[in-house]
Amino acid sequence: MRLSAMMLLEFFVFGAWFATLGLVLATNGAADIIGQAYLLSAVAAIISPLFMGAIGDRYLPPRVLLSLLHVAGAIVLFAIPNLIASGATGTTLAMIFVHMLFFQPTLGLVNSLALAELGVQQRIFPYVRVFGPLGWVVAGLTVGALGFSASTNVFYVAAAGAVALAIYALTLPASPPPAKGARFSLGDVIGIDALSLFRDRKFAVLMGCTLFTSISLAFYNAFASPYLGALGFENVAGVLALGQLSEVLFIVTIPFVLARISMKAAMLFGMAMWGVRFLLFILAADGSNTFAVVGVALHGICNDYFIVIAAMFIAKIAPARLAAQAQSWLILMISGFGAAIGSALSGQLFAAFVTRNVAEGASAWVPMWWVPVGLAVATTVIWIALFPSKPAGEKPKEDYNV
Repeated sequence: MRLSAMMLLEFFVFGAWFATLGLVLATNGAADIIGQAYLLSAVAAIISPLFMGAIGDRYLPPRVLLSLLHVAGAIVLFAIPNLIASGATGTTLAMIFVHMLFFQPTLGLVNSLALAELGVQQRIFPYVRVFGPLGWVVAGLTVGALGFSASTNVFYVAAAGAVALAIYALTLPASPPPAKGARFSLGDVIGIDALSLFRDRKFAVLMGCTLFTSISLAFYNAFASPYLGALGFENVAGVLALGQLSEVLFIVTIPFVLARISMKAAMLFGMAMWGVRFLLFILAADGSNTFAVVGVALHGICNDYFIVIAAMFIAKIAPARLAAQAQSWLILMISGFGAAIGSALSGQLFAAFVTRNVAEGASAWVPMWWVPVGLAVATTVIWIALFPSKPAGEKPKEDYNV
């Protein structure tokens, strides 16, 4: 229950502002920096998680590091609304970047903290992690109910959540840094020890496919909210919250599913569904908003059956001394490289097809959505071809067959 509350607060902070950032910027005269804002968030995810992971592994108790990062993040969030109102887009981008430098490491930190505390009970991690999307749902419904979907007030809501989590983190069970006393080197800053994990073909293929899938996730994060606005939805935050609600519903099925099929098959299903959701977005452009709602609702399958299971897989193969760094690699691929490529690419496509063809309405978005559909097809093929299968007759040594 303690870890579940931590997950809820963590994703409340994230979901309160990140889900509708594109809509907030577009509504407040800063549509031209949407792509840059998400790109800088991705760059922050590349720079900070491994460094902070190394610190968390060696010097600071996880709960203390989590608290300090959220205090710093809250201070920055409080400053952003005034910057947007004043038209200081450059400074706004800088502050979003600084905030994400503090926040991005916490995504891997809460995973490693929870998995470490669960110990031999890691099979129940999905039941803890389910409170993450639930926190996002609560944030979305709160923002939507307050009428803040397109308002800079979302940053104040997120900042309040960050302060609450910073205080709560200090009440979590005390645990020492897992690699306390280990020598710190420049290699730790870039997570060079964790690079040894890439010798495992499963881990290497997983990271590669995570990268490609995360490009599609970046398309969704940056432009799902403006697209829903173009389709005529008013409570965009509330609609997007359906995606996190579906995460709540599907994440609890993971232990039952993994007891019957392999992690490889489950993650394959999750990757393939990314293509389906963007096909539904394309169909919605013809005037049927129901397709868009279903596409949003598929978020649970897309994330739960890939990202959550990936975190569980990494926890099985990473040694304790590299626990935080290994989870940071997952965040690095998702919120770092994948998000950076996806944000830059989607921003260019938005400018090329949507901005130049505003009069066409939702149909102007169709060429842009075909790109993540193609990525999903390519990733599925790579996964099937390269991720090794368990030899026939071999019994799994762990709780779940990977």
